Amino acid sequence: MVENNELTNQEDELLDNEELDGMEEESFAELFENSLKDREIRRGNVVEGTVVQVNADAVIVDVGGKSEGIIPASEFAGEDGAADLKVGDTFDVLIESTENENGLISLSKEKADRQKVWATLEEGAVVDGRIASRIKGGLTVDIGVSAFLPGSQVDLRPVRNLDKLINETFKFKIIKLNKRRGNIVLSRRVLLEEERASQRTETLKVLEEGKVMEGVVKNLTDYGAFIDLGGIDGLLHITDMSWGRVAHPSDILGVGDTINVKILKYDQEKERVSLGLKQIAPDPWLTVAEKYEIGAKVKGKVVSLTDYGSFVELEDGVEGLIHVSEMSWTKRVKHPNKILSVGDEVESVVLAVDTENRRISLGLKQIEPNPWEVIGEKFPIGTIIEGQVKNITDFGIFVGVDEGIDGLVHISDLSWTKRVKHPSEMFKKGDTVKAVVLNIDRENERFSLGLKQLNVDPWSEIPKRYAPGTIIRGKVTSVTDFGIFLEVEEGIEGLIHVSEISHEKIDSPKDFAKVGDEIETCVLNVDTVDRKIALSIKQLDEQKEKAEVNEFLGAQKNATSNLGDLLQGAFKSNKDQED
Repeated sequence: MVENNELTNQEDELLDNEELDGMEEESFAELFENSLKDREIRRGNVVEGTVVQVNADAVIVDVGGKSEGIIPASEFAGEDGAADLKVGDTFDVLIESTENENGLISLSKEKADRQKVWATLEEGAVVDGRIASRIKGGLTVDIGVSAFLPGSQVDLRPVRNLDKLINETFKFKIIKLNKRRGNIVLSRRVLLEEERASQRTETLKVLEEGKVMEGVVKNLTDYGAFIDLGGIDGLLHITDMSWGRVAHPSDILGVGDTINVKILKYDQEKERVSLGLKQIAPDPWLTVAEKYEIGAKVKGKVVSLTDYGSFVELEDGVEGLIHVSEMSWTKRVKHPNKILSVGDEVESVVLAVDTENRRISLGLKQIEPNPWEVIGEKFPIGTIIEGQVKNITDFGIFVGVDEGIDGLVHISDLSWTKRVKHPSEMFKKGDTVKAVVLNIDRENERFSLGLKQLNVDPWSEIPKRYAPGTIIRGKVTSVTDFGIFLEVEEGIEGLIHVSEISHEKIDSPKDFAKVGDEIETCVLNVDTVDRKIALSIKQLDEQKEKAEVNEFLGAQKNATSNLGDLLQGAFKSNKDQED
């Protein structure tokens, strides 16, 4: 029974004057009985009436004594709004007023019914009722008459949304009754407490560890669910709900669900019960090694994505991990969401099984053959391929070779002769280029290409074209502290070392020439290994001086020869004359 101090102020206001002015309250049941005995057609009397006519808006009733009364049809209206009556039906009615100007008496069946109900009500009685509406402090309940249900008496626990109970039917206990003032206070909580106490006694008799019992989900939290086993609650922790992954208890349970659970632990002293749901079924990991052999193809659903891989549910309670490194033979997968999504059905290959730690390693790329195993057969070394520039880096360009395979043209393999500071000087993404396959490293999955190898290395011909002593003219491309770089032909440069600029002392090559100047020089030597041409102005000057000397000496010799010839000719002429 609910104590008075548990009721709200509104409840107290409804019941605080049960005895007014010391007057003894007359039994409402007696009033009703007296009204039935007094069959006179008098205001306030309850008499039996018989339906004689049913109209759209009113029902005509014979109440005896050659008197007829009228009752509004609305008092008989059903769910469809029509009166469910026929001529000849009988029932008790309350006389509200005597004959009017039309000779009819005003009657009410509803008020007669209420008097009957009031006659049967008493404090402590259990009644059926329908929650009609919400009011301040609680709810109104139709038990034949209107009664008040305080919010604190609705359920064992506070109900946040009372509106959801409207039109629901329950059993209630009358905890306070004032017939004089027409006030009734109900409690549903009292009945639930009595029922729970009875259930608790019976449950404690059979509660024991290892037993499977039926329960109802009472409440859900982030860490588990509370299950009503019948008067006593047990905690079903989230880790004991399923052998598999459970993000939140609401994923598999709902408040009000009826489930079977196993008693894992029962502390009689503290009356604490730990429950298990997954323990009802066998642990699936006991047979994992037999069911999932290494190398076998399996199907499952993606249940979670992390930075390092994707978890795939193979069966209830068994998950495997596809690491990012096992997702593609050719692509660099930065995150699993680039390939998979939660909920995807995927096929994979079992790579390893660790039953002790409950781990299964899966591979997605192993479903298809490794393209690196056959790429060498498809593109032998020396093959000329054509593809698009996929990416440009400081050290080279990546060219698409095959589906998912890119080849690298290192910056050193872009040109035989041109000094390339950055590949972007020559190419941009999307350019179509041809290249030669230089090397394939299957183990490290590297494909090397070369562009310059499409042409003959010009340095193989340089020694022939630029033998030592060859005089050449070129344009200055760079001036440094140690010498002058001269372009001798497109892409080919030679160096005039500072020591080879002049016989005279040169403080700095920059004082001798500037970029763009044309200089004549001669070849000292050619180094095909380091790809260098040594040039010299100083030696060219020496060559020129030597050539001038040779030219002068040649002229002198010619002059002497000519004079001798003249003298010899004159001598011969004189001799002939003498003869």
